[in-house]
Amino acid sequence: MKLAPEGAVFVFPLAGLTVLSALPGWWVLAALGLLLTVGVALFFRDPERIIPQTPGTVVSPADGRVMEIVAETPQTRRISIFLSVLDVHINRAPYGGTVRTVVYTPGKFLAAYRPEASRLNEANTVTIADHDRTFIVKQIAGVLARRIVCRVRPGDVLAKGQRYGLIRFGSRTDLLLPAAAEVVVQVGDVVRGGETVLAFLKEPLGA
Repeated sequence: MKLAPEGAVFVFPLAGLTVLSALPGWWVLAALGLLLTVGVALFFRDPERIIPQTPGTVVSPADGRVMEIVAETPQTRRISIFLSVLDVHINRAPYGGTVRTVVYTPGKFLAAYRPEASRLNEANTVTIADHDRTFIVKQIAGVLARRIVCRVRPGDVLAKGQRYGLIRFGSRTDLLLPAAAEVVVQVGDVVRGGETVLAFLKEPLGA
């Protein structure tokens, strides 16, 4: 099982403490340590995904459940995805393009499923531009997720489905895409980052 690099600082120390507990025969403590180690390792799992290559497809930026689909502005539509502690927490680019901005915003740590979490919680917003279209992915912290990891900076070029960060221990990911996009998921759908198609776009001339 492949792990995200950011998980090593948690998994290896826990594994070491588990081994040290087992040496003097503290089996109960060792068993608890093993369960905790496995649980944390599963949280930081980073599976490979088959990225749809059909032109105009917008893929999910995260694993989880679609909790909201709304018009954010007259020009954009927002798809919000809630990630439980059982979901893969790797974030992926919904569409290929160039990173224009990366903006970190400090904030609260409300439960990520609450509607106001999108506005009030700690967040990191990545804007990706392709031709005349813009995609905004917002990593939003939750009650347990208090560490947002972003691996990209302005000027980086991302392929569709490429990993660009993660959020630790339960969170939410918002995707803002052009209002003209044809959204093909519904509230309540379970999606997989980099693999589930959320919407279709009309390809611009010269794309």
